[in-house]
Amino acid sequence: MGVHDSRMVVAMKAPAGTSFREQLRRALADPTPEVPLQGPRTAAIALILLDLDASLELLLIERATREGDPWSGHMALPGGHREATDADLGATAERETLEEVGLDLRAHGERLGSLSDCAPIRGVPIAVRPYVYLLTARPTLRLSAEVRQAFWVPTAPLLSGSAQATYSHSRGDERLELPAWNIDGRVVWGLTYRVLDEFFRRFNALLQER
Repeated sequence: MGVHDSRMVVAMKAPAGTSFREQLRRALADPTPEVPLQGPRTAAIALILLDLDASLELLLIERATREGDPWSGHMALPGGHREATDADLGATAERETLEEVGLDLRAHGERLGSLSDCAPIRGVPIAVRPYVYLLTARPTLRLSAEVRQAFWVPTAPLLSGSAQATYSHSRGDERLELPAWNIDGRVVWGLTYRVLDEFFRRFNALLQER
């Protein structure tokens, strides 16, 4: 898997007077039915945006350190494996978010759409679908044992490039220098970086207005 291009592009804008929520909803809406996610295992994650009067923030979690967990201690978006009882992958993202941080997205958020399916660069055999949600009030979070900390992160430093960094990752005999963000000493890289970077590149102009 190659390194994702981190350059931002200008997003198309909706007519003047259209709300931020409506612009995002229109841009992410897909009139075609979702196709099944292909992979030996499937999962979903939630990119959760908090729309405040003066700024836009997103929710990141720091996973607890656990033996045998390939993402132990990583910065991530809430989410996890699909279970047989999940109606769809959106339901997976919502169930996992409720379990991990105590946030009921069905009650307090709006699912706007999804981003490109992706897979971890570490070679873990799993396919992941990211969903985008919008909140308009800061919720109370209740962290599970799987999550060490949760952070509401302003998008402005990520958009401006002031938090840009690199992360050295070894894969077999290969050593990769990957794009990353350093957020107060916590490094966001890999799949989480790529998901957020796609979102920023697609909606740069719209997000800059927040």
